[in-house]
Amino acid sequence: MQETIRPAFPLQWQPLVDQAATALRRLALNEDAKKKFCGDPMLRSFMHRVSGRYVTGQTVAQALQRVASINAVGHAASAEYMGESCRDAVRAVAETEVFMELVAAVGARGLNCSISFDLSHVGMVVDTELGYRHARRIAQAAGRIGSEVMISMEGSDRADDIYAIYSRLHMDDGLDHVGITMPAKLHRSAVDLPKLMELPGRIRLVKGAFLEAEHVAWDRNSQQLTENYRRYAQTLLRSGHKCSIATHDRAIQKELCELVALENIHPDGYEFESLMGLDTEQLSALHVRGYPTREYVVFGEEHFLYVLNRMSEEPIRVYQALVDLLAPDGMQ
Repeated sequence: MQETIRPAFPLQWQPLVDQAATALRRLALNEDAKKKFCGDPMLRSFMHRVSGRYVTGQTVAQALQRVASINAVGHAASAEYMGESCRDAVRAVAETEVFMELVAAVGARGLNCSISFDLSHVGMVVDTELGYRHARRIAQAAGRIGSEVMISMEGSDRADDIYAIYSRLHMDDGLDHVGITMPAKLHRSAVDLPKLMELPGRIRLVKGAFLEAEHVAWDRNSQQLTENYRRYAQTLLRSGHKCSIATHDRAIQKELCELVALENIHPDGYEFESLMGLDTEQLSALHVRGYPTREYVVFGEEHFLYVLNRMSEEPIRVYQALVDLLAPDGMQ
């Protein structure tokens, strides 16, 4: 899930701002850079300082502490152990065990928390069958404790495999509590949405943060993307299909709240979802007004892609990153 509201930069600055956002998205997908930043002890310590605004910590225990505080103020939560593009089968097995630990801990503490993950984190790019088996194992464990599972979307080149595994979890395994993330920016989503709605899993609607070619996706700042998001969200809400409206766009939130009120849409079918550390006051305001809300929590060491995508959505956050990086210890 990804979204933000763009600031009012002077018009002459905007091309440079857009170039900065594109550069950050491109760097986020650079696996060599990720390996360097996440593997080098000195660079990793700097990354932790910058990521602290968006990432709840490195361990399951830290994630659960945040989830408990989210539940305490009335929001549901979704927790994700960060990582993607795992290209080693042995490591994919080990990473899956962390998700199993997370599921068990959520169940033991009785938290209102879904489990989110990238299929490439648990082995899909090593072998699609491996990714499927690990996803099924996580989903079955989550089902036993009554928690939803949300599969994240990745680059468009992986969408076919992701949707195929998602469909298989429903059609072959009957795992109705497994949901899927759909980015409104992809051109293919106009065709994908009706197909996804044939399955009972929750659909998390995001705008999409990944850098994509023009022939594959709408530009992040295009009016067409905003219109697509509105249209897909309205379709989901009116259908009664379970969905997460995962956006921080206040105008879209306002319009959809008006639609919910006007058409008396039942709250069991939808929720507004927000990223940890970004405009949480908006989520609280929605909760106070009686709308179902969820806050998305991420943890782990591999926050390279996630943090850079958060910055790319709002390049002025680079300044905030510098403040966090240079602040004295304990003053971030």
